Amino acid sequence: MCQCQMTANGPDLLRLKTAADIQFEFSCFFRYEKAMTDQKSKQQIPGKPGFFYGYIVVLASSAIWITWGTSTTFGVFLKPLLTEFGWTRAATAGARSLASAVTGLAGIVTGGLTDRFGPRKVILVFGSFIGIGYLLMPRVSNLWEYYAVYGVIIGIGFSTVTIPTMTTIARWFVKRRGLMTGIVQAGSGVGGMILSPLVGWLILTQDWRFAFSVLGIITLVIVFTAGWALQRDPAQMGQLPWGAEETPGQKGKNPGPEGLRATGFSLRQAISTRQFWMLCVMFFAFGLARQTTLTHIAAHVTDLGFSLTTGANMLAVIAGAAIVGRIGTGQLSDNIGCRRAYMVSYSLIAAALLWLLVADKPWMLYLFATAFGFSWGSLAVVRMPMLAEVFGIGSLGAILGAAEVGTAIGAVIGPFFAGWLFDLTGKYTVTFAATAAVAGIALIMATLLRPISSTGR
Repeated sequence: MCQCQMTANGPDLLRLKTAADIQFEFSCFFRYEKAMTDQKSKQQIPGKPGFFYGYIVVLASSAIWITWGTSTTFGVFLKPLLTEFGWTRAATAGARSLASAVTGLAGIVTGGLTDRFGPRKVILVFGSFIGIGYLLMPRVSNLWEYYAVYGVIIGIGFSTVTIPTMTTIARWFVKRRGLMTGIVQAGSGVGGMILSPLVGWLILTQDWRFAFSVLGIITLVIVFTAGWALQRDPAQMGQLPWGAEETPGQKGKNPGPEGLRATGFSLRQAISTRQFWMLCVMFFAFGLARQTTLTHIAAHVTDLGFSLTTGANMLAVIAGAAIVGRIGTGQLSDNIGCRRAYMVSYSLIAAALLWLLVADKPWMLYLFATAFGFSWGSLAVVRMPMLAEVFGIGSLGAILGAAEVGTAIGAVIGPFFAGWLFDLTGKYTVTFAATAAVAGIALIMATLLRPISSTGR
């Protein structure tokens, strides 16, 4: 079949157009249309019409942080474990210290793996260790098994919560980074606020073994459901980070996802700056205050003569106040800057710990729980965008993993030595006073911290 066209020069100049020619022209047309559509998709700008997938990443990351909220329940388990096995308070709390050490060391690895393979694979594989560890806890019968399960297996699992989610949020958001970080970490508060009273109730009505089994099932469901929804960065979805088109020097330009992802210090460059080590000191103070208090506050409350239920409720109040601190300070840091938000948070946490030295009535304890929870949540949020502000996002996973060693060291030292000092003195007075002093040192560091651009290395 053919089609004839008569030209202006007459019938002797006939041009034949076969069916194959027509098919080829249509094929070219459709390929052109598809290429133009793909190009528009890749250049989609957040804030313009169209759904921004970053909000799904925020929702999934917040759900994953609920698994971190399960760590606050350790303080509820402390007294039942002491009663069951007859270990010293230092030995029992030492498993939490070991878990913090493993979390910090494994975080260096999971941070690098996240930069290379993305958060989904890291969380699905290693995040499941939290749930597996909780399911193994009922089978523990001696101290070395207890340390192996809670200290090592669960510790590895916890290393996948902070770094993979926080570096992913930093890649998806340029503007609103602090607020989104706060919303994500609010998941930890939700988990602690709901699960601590639940665990206390399960221990009283069933036993501690059954409570650990329930935590294991809840954790595995969350990890495998939310983990699949994560995407490493906007480039995978044909989008730019939220606010990328409004960053200084880029207004009116499209910097491209690859260019945005590549900016920032390498780990080697970061650790050569004094700002990195100042931040490590601040991270240390955060880890010390957080883990020491969360591990021992429920036991401290029962030592004062109150019930295990009251101790569990105290942890729930801390977790609930942390939600407000995470979201509120996340928004505040976007407005006044991370350094000033740091200063406010460390001032409050030091004051709260000093107040705990004299708190011996329920209202005084709940006031402490509210102030401490708010400041803990604030510090948890601000330290992540602070690193992104100072060092960029190019190697943020590796830098955050290295800085988190400071958090891990504080979290390792605190619970064990608090238990050891209690075994020696029968109270926590020295522990709370020393922790408040370290928070004061961190406040001084936050006051002195300046951006690299204005001070040099």
